[in-house]
Amino acid sequence: MYKDQKVCFSGVQPSGNLTIGNYLGALRNFSRFSEQYRCLYCVVDEHAITVRQNPAELRRRTYETLAVYIACGLDPQKNVLFVQSHVSAHAELGWILDCNAMFGELTRMTQFKDKSAKNADNINAGLFTYPVLMAADILLYQTEVVPVGDDQKQHIELARDIAQRFNGIYGDTFVVPEGLISRDGARIMSLAEPTKKMSKSDKNENAAVRILDDRDTIMRKFRRAVTDSGSEVRAAPDKPGVTNLLTIASCFTGRTVAELEREFEGKGYGEFKTACGEYCADALAPVRAEFERLIADKGYLEEVMRSGAAEAAHQAVRTMSKVRRKIGFIEPIR
Repeated sequence: MYKDQKVCFSGVQPSGNLTIGNYLGALRNFSRFSEQYRCLYCVVDEHAITVRQNPAELRRRTYETLAVYIACGLDPQKNVLFVQSHVSAHAELGWILDCNAMFGELTRMTQFKDKSAKNADNINAGLFTYPVLMAADILLYQTEVVPVGDDQKQHIELARDIAQRFNGIYGDTFVVPEGLISRDGARIMSLAEPTKKMSKSDKNENAAVRILDDRDTIMRKFRRAVTDSGSEVRAAPDKPGVTNLLTIASCFTGRTVAELEREFEGKGYGEFKTACGEYCADALAPVRAEFERLIADKGYLEEVMRSGAAEAAHQAVRTMSKVRRKIGFIEPIR
C-alpha cells in the first residue's frame, strides 16, 4: 500500500448467504481495486443486528463472510479485512455523526421504509439510524471511493451531506467520498421475479443463486428461472426474465449480450437456461472449493480478523483524534 493511493472502503453484512448478485456486482471486482486503491473491506456485523439475529448463526456467518471475501480473491496481504465490531471507533463515530445528522434526511431513506415493512414487529432506532453508522464506517478512514450498486447511492449522498455539514461547522475534518458504481453486472435480478433485484434475504430459495450453492442446486435454480412469453432468446424491455439471464451469462462468460443472442438463436428457453446454469456453476466452483478450505481453518481466519482490526484501528485513530479535538472532547488520559 502506498500513501498516495486513494482509500476505498466497502462492507458486507453477515446476515445471509451472499448471492451471485453480490459476486458479479461487487466482490469479483474488489480484487482488482487493490492495485489502484488502499482498500479496507469490512464484515459489518453491527449493521446486521438492526434485524433480530440468532447469535450462534451471526457468529458463523461472520466467519463465512470473511472466508467468502478471501475465496473471491481478496488477499489479506493487499487489503485490510476486518470485522466492524472489532474496531470500537465505528460505534463512537456513529454516535457523534448521529448528533450531526438531521431527522428529516433520515426519514427520506428508502431502505428504512422497506425494512420497516418487512420487520414490523421490530422497528427499532438502529433500523432508523443505521445509515449514519454507514456514514461513520466510510468517513472514519477518510475514504475517497466507495463501490456501490445503484440502490446504495442514497447512502453515499447522506455520507457526503454529513461530511460537508461537519466540515462546515468544525472546519476541514473529513474527506467527502464518491460512489464508485460498477456497470459490469451491477444489477442482477431475481430468478423468480426478474423485475426485482436479487436479494440474499429472499425467502424464495429459487429466487437467488448463492455463491456457495453446489452445482446441482445452481443447475436446479436456473432451470426453474422465470422466463417470458414466446421462445426467442433476446434482451428486451418486455422480456425481463430472459434479459436478466443474458446479463448473468454475459458477466460469467465475458461475451456480449449480442453474441449470446446469436449463439442461442433458434434454440429454446430450456437449452438456454441449462447453459446459464453451467456458466455460473463452472465460474463458482473454484470459489466454493477455496471457501471450503478456508472455513476449515478457523485459526487462520481469526488471525486475519486480528491483524485486519489492528490495522483498521491504527488508521481510525488519526480521524478520531481529530474529530474529538474539533468537537471539544478531551482526549483520553493514558
